[in-house]
Formats: sequence, structure tokens, C-alpha cells
Amino acid sequence: MPIFSMTGFGRAEHAGDQLIARVEISSVNRKQGEVVVQMPRSYSELEARIRKAVLSCVSRGRIHVAITIEKSASAGAQVDVNLELAKALELAFTRLSATLERSVTPAASDFLRTPEVFTFDQEEADADAAWTVIQPALQDALKNLVDMRSSEGDDLETDINARLDSLAQLADQIETHAPSVLENYRQNLQRRLSEAELEVDLADERIVKEIALFADRCDISEETTRLRSHLRRFHEYLQNDEPSGRPLDFLCQELNREFNTIGSKANDAILAQLIVTSKTELEKIREQIQNVE
Repeated sequence: MPIFSMTGFGRAEHAGDQLIARVEISSVNRKQGEVVVQMPRSYSELEARIRKAVLSCVSRGRIHVAITIEKSASAGAQVDVNLELAKALELAFTRLSATLERSVTPAASDFLRTPEVFTFDQEEADADAAWTVIQPALQDALKNLVDMRSSEGDDLETDINARLDSLAQLADQIETHAPSVLENYRQNLQRRLSEAELEVDLADERIVKEIALFADRCDISEETTRLRSHLRRFHEYLQNDEPSGRPLDFLCQELNREFNTIGSKANDAILAQLIVTSKTELEKIREQIQNVE
């Protein structure tokens, strides 16, 4: 199963007989799964359903869901006129004209400003009715989001695998060069003894013991074995059916620990350079892992 990026975007809309729902979903990096819903307050009771639907598709990242609801053209509109009240208002203006002895004619705005002359039919928000258009739009938007996260995940996986191959090659070089560290130490020890004009046989028990202690201190066989194991597990997690961002981040930490240990044990310039190169490559992998679900 391919890995998924935590970055993505999806948009969709669905029209019913009375309502139209438009949904936009965007996601960015976040260690936990966090869903932020932006929608009309009159439908806020649907937020729990929306969060549940989102988290069933996405486990990590900060997901922002923006929903707009509009009435469809077929829904129409109803305006009622209180004719009795309108006539009474007009009669009041006629009386006012007679009192002022000049014509005072009511304008349309006078009728609109008078409460209850016009009544606009505004149905109360029906959350269940809204859900019938929100749900399909949400599912389509989520599918588009997941498709984009999957596509970016493929790119991440390609890059990570290439860098893992590079790390495996560096581990080979470290393992191949490791035996020469002890031989170099033996030669350097012999050279220093010669420069000091000391007649000491390398077979001397004290020299043999010193070389043995150094060999034990610089032995990195356990670390290289664990490096191989961690790299193998890395590939397994990349093919896992479950979200693998967290375990991959943990493996990056473990690989870094092994490289640090090898670097501290090996008193050797070539190994030191190999460790620096390995840690640089590992840091690039870790940066990519931060965007893996």
C-alpha cells in the first residue's frame, strides 16, 4: 500500500431539490488528527458527523473543512402581504394630508419599513435536510483530497526509497572500512614505538592487551547489524497498510542513534566522513517523513 502525504486539497458540490452544498477541504502537516469545520451556525449540529466522516478517511494532519449552503433556484421564495395593514397605512397618510393641508403620499419604502406589512417566508434550518446534500459533497471532496495526498505520497516514497538505497550503500562502506581501523591503530602504535626508539615487540602481552582493548572499543558490528535491521524495517513500513508516519519517524531517530554511536567509537577520518554523509542523507529522509501520514 502506498504512503500518503499529509498535504492535499479537495473540492466538491452537490445539489438537491431545495439546497446546494459546496465543500472545500485542505490539509497540512500536524502530528495528530485535527479537524476544523467552518460552516453556517444554523447547521452547527452537523459538525460531529462531519468530523467523524473526515477522520474515517484521514488519520493525521490539520484538516480544514469549509462548507457553504445555498437554496437552489427551484426552492423559490414566498412573500406575504398584509393588505389590511397596508390599507390602514395608506389611510393614515390620507388623514395626515388633510391635517397638514398638503399632499403626503406614502412611498414603497414606507410600507417596507412598517413591521408586518410584508412577511418573508424563511423556513427554519433543517439540519437533516442539509445533511442529504452535505454528505455526498463531503464524500466527493474527501475522495479528491485523498487522491491528491496519495499522489504526493508516491513522490515522497520514490524520494525516500532512493535515499534509503544511498544509506544502505554508505552502511556497506562503513562495514567494509571498519576492519582497517584496527590495522591502522596497530601500525600507528608500532610507528610511535619506533619513533620513541623503544624496543617493544608487538607480541608483548601489554601491547596485545592494549590492541585488544582498542578493538573492543571500536567494534561496530552490533551497530551495523542494527542499521541493517532498521533499514529493512523502514522498507516494510513503507509498504504497510496502516499509516506509517510515526513509526518511520521513530526509525529515523534510531538510525541517527546508531550513526552517532559508530562515530563516537571509530577514531578514523574516513569513517567520520562516512558518518557525516550518512547523517546528512538521514536528515533529508526525516524531513520528508514529517509530511507522511
